[in-house]
Amino acid sequence: MSEKKQGTISVQTENIFPIIKKFLYSDHEIFLRELVSNAVDACQKLKTLVSVGEYQGELGDLKVEILLDEAAKTLTIRDNGIGMTAEEVEKYLNQVAFSGAREFLEKYKGVNEGANIIGHFGLGFYSAFMVSKQVEVITQSYKENTEAVKWTCDGSPEYTLEPANKGNRGTDIILHIADDSEEFLKESRIRDILNKYCKFLPIEIYFKDKKINNTTPAWVRKPADLKEEDYTAFYRELYPLTFEDPLFHIHLNVDYPFNLTGILYFPKVKGQLELQRNKIQLYSRQVFITDSVEGIVPDFLMLLHGVIDSPDIPLNVSRSYLQSDSNVKKISSHISKKVADKLQELFKQNREDFEKKWDDLKIFIEYGAITDEKFAERATVFSLFKNIDGKYFTWEEYKKHIEASQTNKDKNLVILYTHHAEEHHSYIVAAKERGYDVLVMDTPLTSHYLMKLEQMHSDVRFARIDADSLDKLIDKGVEKISKLSEEQKKQLLPIFEDQVEKGKFMMQWEDLSETDQPVIVTQSEFMRRMNEMNMLGGKAIPGETPEFYSLVLNSNHPLMTRILLQTEKEKQIQMAKQAIDLALLSRNLLKGEKLTEFIKRSTEMIGSN
Repeated sequence: MSEKKQGTISVQTENIFPIIKKFLYSDHEIFLRELVSNAVDACQKLKTLVSVGEYQGELGDLKVEILLDEAAKTLTIRDNGIGMTAEEVEKYLNQVAFSGAREFLEKYKGVNEGANIIGHFGLGFYSAFMVSKQVEVITQSYKENTEAVKWTCDGSPEYTLEPANKGNRGTDIILHIADDSEEFLKESRIRDILNKYCKFLPIEIYFKDKKINNTTPAWVRKPADLKEEDYTAFYRELYPLTFEDPLFHIHLNVDYPFNLTGILYFPKVKGQLELQRNKIQLYSRQVFITDSVEGIVPDFLMLLHGVIDSPDIPLNVSRSYLQSDSNVKKISSHISKKVADKLQELFKQNREDFEKKWDDLKIFIEYGAITDEKFAERATVFSLFKNIDGKYFTWEEYKKHIEASQTNKDKNLVILYTHHAEEHHSYIVAAKERGYDVLVMDTPLTSHYLMKLEQMHSDVRFARIDADSLDKLIDKGVEKISKLSEEQKKQLLPIFEDQVEKGKFMMQWEDLSETDQPVIVTQSEFMRRMNEMNMLGGKAIPGETPEFYSLVLNSNHPLMTRILLQTEKEKQIQMAKQAIDLALLSRNLLKGEKLTEFIKRSTEMIGSN
């Protein structure tokens, strides 16, 4: 090029819309991701040309440099990649949203897929004007006998293109930062952006003479080339402030019907349902897109940590668009399947180890079963159920374990469970005396999970051990005989009713065994589940939602006859109060003044004997 040229940038109606899309970016900082990605593209293109024999020159150490000059108020993105001729500058920069990378990919389709061309040069380049009052591009093509050129534009349709002195192959993009964007002249701000978006780009990137990226992160390497310590080291690289190692990982590597790589880690969740919505990072060809992946992956996967990378995920669009993208939906479904497959594999390979991890896994699997129908079906084979003796069963194993003793008169299997073995100790002892087994179901999702299991298995009912008397929880259809007549029950009932808070407790007689407690506190399974689910969903506030209990009076306990035969009214009241308070105490429902009165009364009763 022998002389300076002036012209007008061609903004065509068919390609203006992608430019408008840049305003959908949540933050102008995205410009640096775009420009560095373009610079990486330029280097990757040159590697491709070398691999197919179209460039025989010295490749050298390909790299991208970010140069900050606070005094001059400039930020430069420099690469030693493919460069551009004057004609290419005209073609790629002066026709807004013409994608150079896309054209290059079409030409070399099927050749050296590892070249990893990521950019959409036209659109990505023009993001520079979000923060710049003027942009200069100084570029020298790799092609022999071509001149370096300089392109200058202030963001208006006018530009200048003139000869330049560069001396080496590649491109410098010099941003003259606008007055309202001077935050991008701060070293710490630039470093933070580079660490966020460019940490794993495939070409070395330097800022202040320091390399800032890992060009071969674990997820782009073959699983066969990685050891367990490599996966752990990469986890530490992703989450340097995490102190616990993950339980295990899944290495994703799919090339059909879409391209997908990544590594997902299972953290130790324990009993907490904490959806840390920034723990899975979404990439497109090693370019960071977002860590807000809700709607892009199933909700239950939010409990996982790690990286997902797919070139089939569009780079320059809003998250709402991502959520409706058909490829994203396919990827989401596939990841869910891979997670289920991995869990099944671990269970089959080493059940003993899987059982040791179960307490850390169960809330994740419960959440997946509740929210993902296909995952729920797949999870049936590896979901475990632990009883109060610490033994683990699969669904089918547990059904066989209890079907002889816990099938009711309607041929339904009744599964008893507790959320707190110590709190329900007396109920559990009574159940074991009858030969019943009790599961431990103690996550915040238990009520939702049980509803899901009951939907999947219509002949099964779950009942918490304190939901009713055992004879009603597992009704065998055996007729019970009461030692008290109906008239005697009517005579005793007011004595008990007067000792409890009206509206909170409902009294009911049951003909239980003599060895059962005289008074038992129960709470409706249905009402309690609804209350728990509402609280988890934010529809109820703990402590503000009224709770209702039943007081089951055992007509066959000797105490009832003793109260009935007691001639002193005060003695009857004292004995009834004591029996009720003991029942409440066993459920941790006796507190404050009532507890103080109980202690005092108990002391007096001991002293009088």
